Amino acid sequence: MSDSSKIIDGKAVAAKVEAEAAVCVSALKEKGIFPKLVTVLVGQDPASQMYVRMKHKACERIGILAENCLLSAEITEKELLDVIVKLNSDKTVSSILVQLPLPKHINAQTIMNAVSPLKDPDGFHPLNMGNLMINEEGLVPCTPKGIIRLLEEYNVDIRGKNAVIVGRSNIVGKPMAAMLLNRSATVSICHTSTKDLKSYTEGADILIASAGVKHLIKEDMVKSGAVVLDAGINTDSTGTYGDVDFDAVISKASLITPVPGGVGPMTIAILMTHVVKCAEMLM
Repeated sequence: MSDSSKIIDGKAVAAKVEAEAAVCVSALKEKGIFPKLVTVLVGQDPASQMYVRMKHKACERIGILAENCLLSAEITEKELLDVIVKLNSDKTVSSILVQLPLPKHINAQTIMNAVSPLKDPDGFHPLNMGNLMINEEGLVPCTPKGIIRLLEEYNVDIRGKNAVIVGRSNIVGKPMAAMLLNRSATVSICHTSTKDLKSYTEGADILIASAGVKHLIKEDMVKSGAVVLDAGINTDSTGTYGDVDFDAVISKASLITPVPGGVGPMTIAILMTHVVKCAEMLM
């Protein structure tokens, strides 16, 4: 197998997912329902501004209405909660996305809890997270759901496989573990305090890296034939890198995602399917 044939093309799969979502949007519009995403951006963080632009462009591609609610970094938690309450009650708004991170004086979880679970395309509300834990996958975090879709598209059988996740965030690591368990994988979760990380990763049939540490996963940490999915994004003056040392690990992996162009495009594509799902639930 040539190295290029091992690369999982996240952009191509994301385009397929977006095309499916566009068909659903057209069907909803025929019924007089117009899916609308409101992004809530607090402050002027350049990375957050870029992510919001990318999400709005995706909405544009598939026919979803998108609006950005730009708020001052000085806004109080109560004022932000008031904005969320107003959006929850606005019948023209089907989805609300609060762009993270929020300023330090605002408790992000308090804000996530305030978003209606029916208008939560990120899948961060405790009700949606709880449903995931009991194998009722509705609105779930987009990055792990995107990884599952990549595994499905590349016909990777999850049942009975040893899956190792490096990273324990509420956004990727924990929900990823639940989704893999729901599909009968045997799951280990590692993190920055794990002793002898290699002893876990070298046994993985499916290895998912989401610790946010550039090139944390080296060639000698990966089993020959493993499927490696890199959800890390690390930027420095020389470029953007994943958590996996891609150039070294590709020789060992049977399938591997690049950074960029792997998991990232899937996160936004899945978000679009969730915006559609929110609109359908509010019918």
